[in-house]
Amino acid sequence: MTVALMWEARAAEGRGGELLEWARAQWLAADPLRRETFAASGDRVLVITWWDAELDADLPELPEPDAALVQRPVHRWRFASLGVESAES
Repeated sequence: MTVALMWEARAAEGRGGELLEWARAQWLAADPLRRETFAASGDRVLVITWWDAELDADLPELPEPDAALVQRPVHRWRFASLGVESAES
């Protein structure tokens, strides 16, 4: 099964670049199948990691950044992949 872990944080006012740099510098205790980092309006940063694991597996996750770097606690979600759909499906 493929599991996707999503980590999303909103930077403190004017600190979006710092939060993005911080998130990219975080290394995990194991290597995921894939890792992508996204930026959005409102100085939000999203990191998605994909794992070959069960939904409830103990997987490494990005930590909480320093409280001064974010406006609120990090949001985290965990999803099980239901497969890839093509345009013909």
